[in-house]
Amino acid sequence: MRRSEQVNWATTLASVPLRDGRLSHDIDPSDRPPQDACGVFGVWVPSDQASRAEVSKLAYYGLYALQHRGQESAGIAVSDGSRIVVFKDMGLVAQVFDESVLNTLRGHIAVGHCRYSTTGSPTWENAQPTFRSTDGGGLALVHNGNLINTPELAARLEPGVLTATTDTEVLTALLATREGGPMAAAREILPATRGAYSLVFMDEGTLYAARDPEGIRPLVLGALEDRGWVVASETAGLDIVGARFVREIEPGELIAVDGDGVRSERFAEARPKGCLFEYVYLARPDTTIAGRSVQATRVEVGRRLAHEHPVEADMVIPTPESGTPAAIGYAEASGIPYGQGLVKNSYVGRTFIQPSQTIRQLGIRLKLNPLRETIEGKRLIVVDDSIVRGNTQRAIVSMLRDSGAAEVHVRISSPPVAWPCFYGIDFATRAELIAGNLSVEEIRDSIGADSLGYISLDELISASRIPKDNLCRACFDGVYPIEVDQEARGKHLLEVIQ
Repeated sequence: MRRSEQVNWATTLASVPLRDGRLSHDIDPSDRPPQDACGVFGVWVPSDQASRAEVSKLAYYGLYALQHRGQESAGIAVSDGSRIVVFKDMGLVAQVFDESVLNTLRGHIAVGHCRYSTTGSPTWENAQPTFRSTDGGGLALVHNGNLINTPELAARLEPGVLTATTDTEVLTALLATREGGPMAAAREILPATRGAYSLVFMDEGTLYAARDPEGIRPLVLGALEDRGWVVASETAGLDIVGARFVREIEPGELIAVDGDGVRSERFAEARPKGCLFEYVYLARPDTTIAGRSVQATRVEVGRRLAHEHPVEADMVIPTPESGTPAAIGYAEASGIPYGQGLVKNSYVGRTFIQPSQTIRQLGIRLKLNPLRETIEGKRLIVVDDSIVRGNTQRAIVSMLRDSGAAEVHVRISSPPVAWPCFYGIDFATRAELIAGNLSVEEIRDSIGADSLGYISLDELISASRIPKDNLCRACFDGVYPIEVDQEARGKHLLEVIQ
């Protein structure tokens, strides 16, 4: 562990970045599914309950529940009322934190973050929470989303101020250098901030949260017993710490939590455009968005998929686990038996050992393996949530055929992903997206399936029970709710500028 260093009013603890700041890689980066930007979590308890509440451990478990939203780095900042201590490192939540580290993070306010990079490289410097000294103390901030006017915001700062290359660093620096405290700074800065952002931040005595006017990324408020409050990306983050769901943070809303309770104000008019892909893949199935269970939505999508794309077959199998709810719905509606044809290795996530070419060629078998005795001679319907580049589906179809499947019919519980996301999901460029270049029949031929069917956009929207105009559907239809200069966008934008 690095020696602790005093940073004005804050202490920053950090362990040494892995591989000179480079993160370990998936088995095959070209096969990775869509990645969300991050998971955010915040907790406030009365100062007289700090020793009993152990906010660092609440934050740890909250991040553990949100691990699916970001697997590159993790961090927690804690305030004891007089100073802020930050600990962050590369890796999964359980790799970054242990009992001894959490015991050093004592206080009554905490913010936490698990990251997948969409702006800035996956380095220790870009891990969150970010911290800045202020005239009155310090500010620690975590962010889920992606800003689209980062250069414009960065131009407001003095040269040399930035110490990282993320839009989060820019926001933190702007909020910390304004007079009047975080609330006043947020009132000034957030109306000029464009893009997707669910923010949780804190000074020594107050927890804050804000959500962009479109509400593209989710953010919810929960209540603990004994007057404590929690903010999290998903309701699953509330459940794991025993918090009661109170409500969603509204688009364009800014809240502050302290000894006087929760104070709320608007910094912008709400223009709801919640991300439709949250229902397809990003959110946990046990999460609720806009009052609708994600699991129930995915099962319903499967039912509708069966009606839109029926086929004679012997068994419906999911691509575990992302395709499981929709496969259940497809089997229900079609009357075709549901079965397990693929077994997932639960311990394959990120690895710190770089695969050799020989191992890489095994591809999907490191994560999935077929049950030959179950699928041999069967006509199979394989249900998955999306096709991005097509590599995974191509490997699965080939593997099932090699294991004796008579037919392989692929059904996808989202429309074709044909457009990149600029609001916090690290999709490929349009040139890399298979649906951005090929027709459905050409994709079917490319992955080697006997047939291929996608749920229609209208049916997916209907299953979500959210009005079409209140959803961001850009990755499916190319209609971006916030205008984006696509030529000026890029993950390494600030690194190029600097």
